[in-house]
Amino acid sequence: MSETSSEATRILDAINKGDSRAADLLLPLVYDELKAIAVRRMRQERHDHTLQPTALVHEAYLRLVDQSRFDWKGRAHFLGVAANTIRLILVDHARKVNAEKRGGDRQRTALHDSLAAEEGRNEVDLLALEDALQKLASLHPRQARVVELRYFGGLSLEETAVVIGVAQSTVAADWVVAKAWLSRELSA
Repeated sequence: MSETSSEATRILDAINKGDSRAADLLLPLVYDELKAIAVRRMRQERHDHTLQPTALVHEAYLRLVDQSRFDWKGRAHFLGVAANTIRLILVDHARKVNAEKRGGDRQRTALHDSLAAEEGRNEVDLLALEDALQKLASLHPRQARVVELRYFGGLSLEETAVVIGVAQSTVAADWVVAKAWLSRELSA
């Protein structure tokens, strides 16, 4: 574990214990990783998207440190929850834009190196993906969580296994099955 990772885990422990000042110390340690997640997600959005990665990071961070319901288990857990928070912010934004357009064009997001790439497509409707992911979560919650962490969070198999608390081989199997299921669901 790197020194920065150990320090982030120590600060997250302090946040768990109610130290409100600890949140101020966390952002400098995780900012670059949060920004990388946001940049990765924004590359998959349409080019004229109105959110910027920096604003996305700040909004996600504010939501994360404002939630005392989390029992942070370390840096990887924090980044996994952050990835999901970023996903939800983008989905909320897409819904708001669509509501303003009264059902107009839905936002599309590229799914390179994942679901759509296997079928020769390079983008998928973000709201359709969210709906399919919610359906998967009702059927197989762990597989949906693997998709959130791997696709939206950019976590490795190993990091995902740590966050979920299962073997890396289980995460790999869930990832393969979930991608196939979502691909089939999105092409229907």
